[in-house]
Amino acid sequence: MVSSTRARAAVAAALAMTAVLAGGGLWLSTLLGANLLDNTTGRTELAARKVAARVDTRTLPADGRLPAPDGGVDLVLVRDARGRVVASSGDPAGATGLDVPRPEPGADARSAVLPPAHPGGQRRVVVAVEAPGAGTGPGSGPAAASGAAAGGAAGGPYTVYGMTVLGDVDDAGRALALGLGAGAPPLIAFAAALAWWATGQALRPVTAIRTALAAVTASALDRRVPDPGGADEIARLARTVNDTLDRLERSDARQRQFTADASHELRNPLAAVRSRLEVALAMERPDREAVAAALADTERLQRVAADLLLLAHLDGGPAPHPAGEPVDLALLAAEDAARRPSPRVPLRLDAPEPVPAYGDPARLERALANLVDNALRHAAGGVTVRAAAREGLAVLEVTDDGPGIPPADRDRVFGRFVRLDADRGRAAGGTGLGLAIAREIARAHGGDVEARRAPGGGALLELRLPGARGGR
Repeated sequence: MVSSTRARAAVAAALAMTAVLAGGGLWLSTLLGANLLDNTTGRTELAARKVAARVDTRTLPADGRLPAPDGGVDLVLVRDARGRVVASSGDPAGATGLDVPRPEPGADARSAVLPPAHPGGQRRVVVAVEAPGAGTGPGSGPAAASGAAAGGAAGGPYTVYGMTVLGDVDDAGRALALGLGAGAPPLIAFAAALAWWATGQALRPVTAIRTALAAVTASALDRRVPDPGGADEIARLARTVNDTLDRLERSDARQRQFTADASHELRNPLAAVRSRLEVALAMERPDREAVAAALADTERLQRVAADLLLLAHLDGGPAPHPAGEPVDLALLAAEDAARRPSPRVPLRLDAPEPVPAYGDPARLERALANLVDNALRHAAGGVTVRAAAREGLAVLEVTDDGPGIPPADRDRVFGRFVRLDADRGRAAGGTGLGLAIAREIARAHGGDVEARRAPGGGALLELRLPGARGGR
């Protein structure tokens, strides 16, 4: 079994060259044989017609001996209506087996290729030409020839036969076959060697790519495969592999950073819970404040764990029920406001009419809640939630009057565990994952979340989703 690409290419080239040589040799042999046979038949017919003209003009030799014909024709003879030889250019015994029928009515010539007259002999081409002659009379051989020469061909009509042995034609065919047989193996070997070399040259970049790719490990994701340049398939393969490695390296870096951030976020609350519990156990009567603080830290740990689990689900792909259902963003905003009876600052809702969308209500409710929670932590005097349909989109805007978000940080705030004011965020109970979760949920629904400056100062977080018609 041929396993390597180079070997398969060499075998294919050898088979192709074999087919070309076989087909070309057969075609050339057939064409050459037909051409030589036509030329030989033409020369033979010309010689027979010259003798037929002498029969018609009554100029045959008196002794019945015709001169040797030109053009390599071997024999010309004349037969009368009874089949008797009247004149011949050679020994009439050489005419044995000339069983070519006389020309059909309306035609004055007929040709045929006859098999060898005896084992070991050669094929022959025979042409029969009609020569009507003049007058009738008995006799054959020299006497008849004398009568024809003297004043007309006796015993007419006559048939003139020309015969040429096809030795040259058969020799040419054998020489061609011998030449092809001798030349075919080197040509086939050359084609296979050329295909082997050319395939090796073409696959050399692939070998370099494979070697470089094998050196890429989890600890060496910065390695790249060599780009051979150009615009062929191998060059495009190298660029695609490098693009894939770029994405893999970024994903790995993101995952490592996420793991480090998660470990950092979990380590501090765990240490606080442990120290508070140890202090409580060291007392004769546990301090209720210490236990309450430990409980608060435990609840914070639960929130972080829940957020991490949700992000893991969002990173893993679409929700188990991606079809979703019709959702009214204005209603979601009203329900969220109703669940906050006494927020830290006033919460105003501006949603005069339904805003239809399509998706997972629970996930969208979580995204809205995260945006509102973030605004409430940073607002100075109040938060406004607006829901509206705009240019085929369902839009939710959450605006606060806090310090706002610097332009350079408006995309960074959606990173995981990113806090522009870390101490304030932790004191207020934030996990640093709320905005990241909101953006991931929006993107899972075909939308996005962006941060801008509010018209009156502060921050404006805008969630956009496809409208109800584009939700499916």
